[in-house]
Amino acid sequence: MAYAITQNCCNDASCVSVCPVNCIHPTPDEPGFATAEMLYIDPRACIDCGACADACPVDAITPVDLLSGPDTVYTELTRQYFAEHPADNEWGAPRFPPPVPAELRVAVVGTGPAACYTADSLLRLGAEVSMIERQPVPGGLLRFGVAPDHPSTKQLGDTFAGLFQHPRLRLHLNVEVGADISHADLAAHHHAVVYATGAAVDKPLGVPGEDLTGVLSATAFVAWYSAHPEAPAGDVDLSAERAVIIGNGNVALDVARILLADPGDLARTDIADHALEALRDSNIREVVLLGRRGPEHAAFTRPEFLALRHLPGVRVVVDGAAVRDADPGSKAAVFAEVDAEEIDWDASPPPGKRIVFRFMATPIGFEGEESVESVALTGGDSLPAKLVLRATGYRGRPLSGLPFDEKSATVPHVGGRVAEMPGTYVVGWIKRGSSGGIGTNRVCAAETVDALLEDAAAGRLLRPGGSRAQFGKLIRRRKPESLGGRAALAIDRAERALGSLAGRPRVKFATVQDLVAAGKSRFRS
Repeated sequence: MAYAITQNCCNDASCVSVCPVNCIHPTPDEPGFATAEMLYIDPRACIDCGACADACPVDAITPVDLLSGPDTVYTELTRQYFAEHPADNEWGAPRFPPPVPAELRVAVVGTGPAACYTADSLLRLGAEVSMIERQPVPGGLLRFGVAPDHPSTKQLGDTFAGLFQHPRLRLHLNVEVGADISHADLAAHHHAVVYATGAAVDKPLGVPGEDLTGVLSATAFVAWYSAHPEAPAGDVDLSAERAVIIGNGNVALDVARILLADPGDLARTDIADHALEALRDSNIREVVLLGRRGPEHAAFTRPEFLALRHLPGVRVVVDGAAVRDADPGSKAAVFAEVDAEEIDWDASPPPGKRIVFRFMATPIGFEGEESVESVALTGGDSLPAKLVLRATGYRGRPLSGLPFDEKSATVPHVGGRVAEMPGTYVVGWIKRGSSGGIGTNRVCAAETVDALLEDAAAGRLLRPGGSRAQFGKLIRRRKPESLGGRAALAIDRAERALGSLAGRPRVKFATVQDLVAAGKSRFRS
């Protein structure tokens, strides 16, 4: 009885490291790992030991004979993968990290997955770590980016929560590098500084009417339903029947799913209270996803599309001709069993709820006086819509004191080393751009940490004059409202306690003031 990996796969690769027969692919050492939609277990080599299932942080691994319903498709996806990628099951050369100096203090800017993988690696090697986060609560993408109806993925946050209580880690929340403290301050108290600030800015389209009311970024919408402190609670109007999403990547699918999900199901998640109330009163019945190219170029991963197809009470259709003759392993093939319809866009959506994929449709502007009324498309078409969400990707933003490449929206680096700034490093999306899932950051962090350790062995790190205690005093002097590890634990306990009363995993505090108050509340131990 072999095991199979299902939709929740985060590409963390913890399963790869514990497999005794090297049957999980692609591995971090294989070329396809960075772009893989998910990992796969070779049924011919699997010995049914269950080590991978025990190690999986998101409960994505299940015995094949226990798969049921929509999950049975992952048996076929596994077969397709190994038909296209015959595995030789040979072990690569062992990897040994460079030696660690007796004293090593590292500042990590950010608390998302890339930052946490970096901090975890450093702590395992005996280093002291300071993590600096501009929000009053840690988590980054796991808290503010993972959709609320993906609770298994959010389990990674529980893994990282223990990291924040490590005795050699100091957490500094509600502190912004570049405003409250500078890169020079970090360098004066640490041997190295690692930036893991992500890519939190959306990519504008640059077309007329983009500033009309009702045209929002998917970034803002995700922040709104995730209770991000910088997202206004009343920022989204759901009074229209149709919403249009520009883009068809995983974020676009997340947004479509949340817009049409049963609010009763969402009420059992950690979705923001204000978003839940708005969705309960929503009139949205149709979500249209626009792709400027054909279905073979769709940006979503197949597991996310399969999850969308099984959303209760929601039909998934394609505008125009069906896709019947696509390569079985291609993106276009996932539409082979999806209904194709010729849609009258001037008519109101039909009864019920539906998600429509419309391909070969490029927006060239938004029409309306003060609020958006329609989306103008190439070819003279116009698509009526009063809510439009741009889901066209993310960009990093410049960091104070660091170089920045406007074209790639990343910090220039070589293997994680920031150009011409000794002792300064990057990891995650600010390093490689907005590509790769959560687990991809683990391999990315390993490369950056290796570079840092090589520089330590060669004497190329910073020579701080200030101590760890002095850095803590500097933080408290510059930002009296800063919070630490005990406060993070207090916020977590308070949110879980409120969630328990409501039958939910947690009820999130959605403002800086509420988060700071919770961090200093009686829940604090």
